[in-house]
Amino acid sequence: MEMPQHIHEPITATIVNRLYDEALLLAEEARAEFDFARHETSGHAQGSNLNVALSCVTLRTTTTLMHVMAWLLNHRAFFAGEMSGHQLRQHGRLPPPQPRANPEDLALMDPAINDVIARSVALYDRVERLDQAWADEQAEPDDAVGRLQDRLGKAFASD
Repeated sequence: MEMPQHIHEPITATIVNRLYDEALLLAEEARAEFDFARHETSGHAQGSNLNVALSCVTLRTTTTLMHVMAWLLNHRAFFAGEMSGHQLRQHGRLPPPQPRANPEDLALMDPAINDVIARSVALYDRVERLDQAWADEQAEPDDAVGRLQDRLGKAFASD
């Protein structure tokens, strides 16, 4: 008997928990880097290009990480039985991505901050792929309906 081939791996509690741990560490690192950068730029005039750029990249990066964390927390709750599949479908989608940082702003940042930004975008992109795979999986008919549709398709195709 031939096993059906899946285009993607199913989302598992293990995957979600590993990504959650990674997101927590990255969020803490981002907080530390942004706090350090704010301290370092405290001598610059308020409203300077550096301060404005730092505020913009901080907001984008932390928002991106919080969206990822919310998605992961919803999925952790689902796998722990604290949220139903219906609730997850209603509230568990990943919000759209934040606009990417302006290259001129990135040029003003310390390399450590640019690294945190790049890793937060990469993490979001990974979770976005999982979110799309999860949505595709939810849209697939269950096996009984799928088998019936296949039988009907074959019956009408032979005529």
